Amino acid sequence: MSAADFRLAVFASGGGTNFQAILDAMAAGDLPATPALCLSDRDTAGALDRARAHDVPTAVCTPDAYDTPAAYGAALLQTLATHDVTFVALAGFLRKIPPNVVAAYAGRMTNIHPSLLPAFGGRGMYGMRVHRAVVDYGVHWTGATVHLVDDAYDQGPIVLQEPVPVRPGDAPDDVAARVLAVEHRLYPRALRLFAQGRIAVDGRTVRIDDPSSR
Repeated sequence: MSAADFRLAVFASGGGTNFQAILDAMAAGDLPATPALCLSDRDTAGALDRARAHDVPTAVCTPDAYDTPAAYGAALLQTLATHDVTFVALAGFLRKIPPNVVAAYAGRMTNIHPSLLPAFGGRGMYGMRVHRAVVDYGVHWTGATVHLVDDAYDQGPIVLQEPVPVRPGDAPDDVAARVLAVEHRLYPRALRLFAQGRIAVDGRTVRIDDPSSR
């Protein structure tokens, strides 16, 4: 698949550092994709500023403006169609994706989560809430997970994971910084695998084609 065919929309609610990592990977030639859209549910999201600085189209779409999840999903789908989006990457997007959007982009929508799923995932588990829970629980390892999106929070098939140590005396901020650095590497790598057509999904199992084995 060429970069022109892999038209990527990134959904973000916050500052957009993972979005920036994705843009940097594209600029470096490490991710054969076209940045088709940055969409947020907040018009103050820093990710939108990053998009404008790179001449990436932007959109703001919040579920509060719609009567039902289906109506919100229809608006999202219309926006994605307007920009000819072929793949969606959630990067700190704090709204649940409506079922009609999940169905339309089945196998073509990913999320990154700041733990080793299925640990420390689910409704309400995002950002610093995850890292506080990790420290409070006393685990020795956490990490980052890229997974496909389905109708449940943080339960889609896992694409890539990378562990991150939790060190004695760590505060949640320490863990967060260490995990975020991994996220910035892991997400572009996962998206590159999709862009290269190297991902196959069998139930909950994600298989990655290794060209060196051919």
